[in-house]
Order: sequence, then C-alpha cells, then structure tokens
Amino acid sequence: MNPSAAPALTPDSAPPLVRADETGIATLTLNRPKARNSLSVGLMAALQSELEAIGTDKTVRVVVIAANGPVFCAGHDLKEIRANPGRAAYETLFKQCSVLMRTIIELRQPVIARVHGLATAAGCQLVATCDLAIAGASATFCTPGINIGLFCSTPMVALTRNVPRKHAMEMLLTGEIIDARRAAELGLINRAVADDALDAEVHALAAKIVAKSPLTLAIGKKAFYRQIELGVAEAYDYASETMTTNMLARDAEEGIDAFLEKRPPSWQGR
Repeated sequence: MNPSAAPALTPDSAPPLVRADETGIATLTLNRPKARNSLSVGLMAALQSELEAIGTDKTVRVVVIAANGPVFCAGHDLKEIRANPGRAAYETLFKQCSVLMRTIIELRQPVIARVHGLATAAGCQLVATCDLAIAGASATFCTPGINIGLFCSTPMVALTRNVPRKHAMEMLLTGEIIDARRAAELGLINRAVADDALDAEVHALAAKIVAKSPLTLAIGKKAFYRQIELGVAEAYDYASETMTTNMLARDAEEGIDAFLEKRPPSWQGR
C-alpha cells in the first residue's frame, strides 16, 4: 500500500476492518477511509474480534495494523459520540477502547503499527499501544482533545508509557501536531522512513520477527510489559524466574544447540 497514492474510498457497505495473511504475518487494515478511519464502536469490535482470533492462531507470529485512505486514524468517531450522549454510553465506549488497547498489549504476538497520514487522539493512542511502529515521513501525530474541551485522558495512558513526561505533557496540553521525525526522536515510533519505503520497511521488520521462536516471542512480550511496571528488585526476581522457565523450553535448547553447531534453528514453539 503506497500512502502517497491512497486507494479509492470504500463504499459504506464495506467492512470496517480487512484482514490479510501472508507467511506468518496477519495484516489488519482499518477500512473506514471516508470517516478518516475513526474508531467507531463497529470498527473497535471488529478489531477486537480479529485480535482474539489471532491470539489462538499458531500460524500467526506477528500482526501489522495498517489503514486504507489518506489518514491512519482520526481517533474516536465524534459524530457517533454526539449521536449517543450520556454517561452510560460514554462509559461503555471508553471501556471498549481500553479493553481493545489492553488486548494489543496482552496479545502473544508482537504488533506493528504501519502509519501513514495523520494519527490523532485515540489514533495516536493506537500507535503508542502497538509494540512497534514505523511511519512514513509525511505522517503526523497529535493528541488534540484539549482544543475541543476534551482532554485526551485515555490516549495519555499509552502516550506517557512511550514519550518522556514533559514532551507528553506538551502534546497533551497544546494539542499541537508533531511530524514523524519528531515522533521518532520522542520514542512514539521506532523510526520514520520515506513514504515509498514504508511497506518494505514494515515487511522487513515483520519478517525478522517471524523468523524467531513463537514461544520465545510470547514469553518475551509478556515479560516486557510485566516487569516494566515493577520496582527494580521485583523486576529482577520476575525476570530471573522467566529466564529459568524459558531455559527449560525446547526452543531454547534448540536455539543454543543451533548456535553452537553453527546452523539455523528449527523452532517447534514449545
């Protein structure tokens, strides 16, 4: 998908999410370009459903979240929100979004965001929540809720776990847009690449991950998010126990033997 040559807008009857699988990589494409891929209830439900299915699919080793049209994701669907006012509706909506973001974090497979165009508010949250993110040079990011009287509180959770505090506060308090180069400097994304190199860069990163032990990927991702919330002593205790368990796995034995024997490993996922 070339972001500089966005596809034609899909009809209203098109599914809000499209899945495509290739050699261990599942690509989930946000497919509401006419609505700037805003996270409607329906789109979030579709994404949730696919991620849950992928979590039990042993043929998938990495997930890519991409988007159709000129915008990656414009956050929540404000028209839908205003059409369904009230505390109960708002609580349900933001809980749904929070569960979706936690599902990405808790998914056994690593998730890569492939970002082009604008990622704003909950769209920026989605990028920050993914384990890895690569953006085209023309991509932009912001948390602009402050401009419409709605502080980006839920996007803040993901943002502050990626971006240093004062820079996160600046984004949240001003709502100003940052470009892909700045997003990479702040740690919001892994790197920015030329727009026409975005697909190749994402695929190359995904292919590197696919080549690893799926068991080790799952162990490592879970441990990463668990230890980062612990104090240093508790983190080392947890990581030591995780390393011990990992060493007992067949893939660890195979990986070490393959290294010593100077041959490619043959992963069994156990």
